[in-house]
Amino acid sequence: MALTGRAGLIALAGAVLVVLAPRPGLVFALLLGLLAVLIGVDLALAGSVHALRFQRQGDNALRLGDSAEVTLLVENPGTRRVRGRLRDAWAPSVRAMPREQPVDVPPGERRRVVFRLSPLRRGDHRAVAVTVRAFGPLGIAARQGSHQVPWSVRVLPPFLSRRHLPSRLAKLRELDGRHPALVRGQGTEFDSLREYVAGDDVRSIDWRATARRHDVVVRTWRPERDRRVLIVLDTGRTSAGRVGVDPTSGDPTGWPRLDWSMDAALLLAALAAKAGDRVDFLAHDRAVRAWVSGASRTETLSALVNAMAPLEAELVEADAPGMVAAVLTRARRRCLVVLLTDLNAAALEEGLLPVLPQLSARHQVLVAAVADPRVAELAAGRDGAEQVYDAAAAEKLRGERRRITALLRRHGVEVVDALPEDAAPALADAYLALKAAGRL
Repeated sequence: MALTGRAGLIALAGAVLVVLAPRPGLVFALLLGLLAVLIGVDLALAGSVHALRFQRQGDNALRLGDSAEVTLLVENPGTRRVRGRLRDAWAPSVRAMPREQPVDVPPGERRRVVFRLSPLRRGDHRAVAVTVRAFGPLGIAARQGSHQVPWSVRVLPPFLSRRHLPSRLAKLRELDGRHPALVRGQGTEFDSLREYVAGDDVRSIDWRATARRHDVVVRTWRPERDRRVLIVLDTGRTSAGRVGVDPTSGDPTGWPRLDWSMDAALLLAALAAKAGDRVDFLAHDRAVRAWVSGASRTETLSALVNAMAPLEAELVEADAPGMVAAVLTRARRRCLVVLLTDLNAAALEEGLLPVLPQLSARHQVLVAAVADPRVAELAAGRDGAEQVYDAAAAEKLRGERRRITALLRRHGVEVVDALPEDAAPALADAYLALKAAGRL
């Protein structure tokens, strides 16, 4: 039971009468009894909220930054009209609007109530409860009850770097047959024959074809297709840091490094699938958090965004030996391993570097990291002693980042270290460069 504001006004008016009446005790007792009778009558005539039946319809998935609609079908099987307010409760980060709506369901009928969800976070979000408050005809009291009406909405990564895909596909078409490679590399396959021109590598001359045609001809090569790309996402503590500006909400506190890495991984996966390569995905910190393998080229992107959606950064140190072991177990043949992590000197020196030779000996390894633009801003500060100290700390951090990059390259690892907005296109360009050089 719940009392309304109208009941409060009646009680206030009664209190005034009690003060002004010659016999306050008698008046108070009469008014209290009358109020109790009115409340009882109002409750008796109010519709039953526990008899209501609910069904849900609407969206089950959306991209972060978009909105979804969820519809509640409210059915009243009772004999009294249910008139009041309805609230569909979700977590605050889902931003269900409006917070509550009026509802008026006659006996034996149903009504539709629509709520719009605009989530602020990725992942699976579930409805908490549907609460209905049904007023009596006098509007003094109301019946209130809650119902569990299960529904979940999966918020997928937004894939904002999709805008870079057309330009990278144009570069890919240049590699894939329109401008064949002249020198054979590890990741190239025979394409066609053509006449020799000055500047061609003499090692590409096909002597048998030359003898048959009485003219010097050379073989041309194109990047090999059907290679394997294994994207490894580090979900350890370093991926929790917020960098840049949140592109979906404009929040200056930034997007988690994990989300920037996901965006870069999606662009790479879309590009590799278009190139005819097979893409697998592994998320790991101290255990395997997600694993996608065997998806067709048309389903790769869908499989990856669904696997990434519920992932969150774990506030634990990543287990680099366990991660390398998981990669070696799942990728027995040579492939391109793309590790999306942070170039944190302490974490890499103690974790990844000691076991990196095991990985780079069997696979081509590419490490991609998202740099914090705030570090460059701090390094440029010179106004006052405090800014100078900040600049010294930032410059030290940049020096450690350069040093760890040099150590990785010494192990034969390609490194991409870019600002948040540039990380995805930089990783795609690195993949295309490896493909053009025949190193896949």
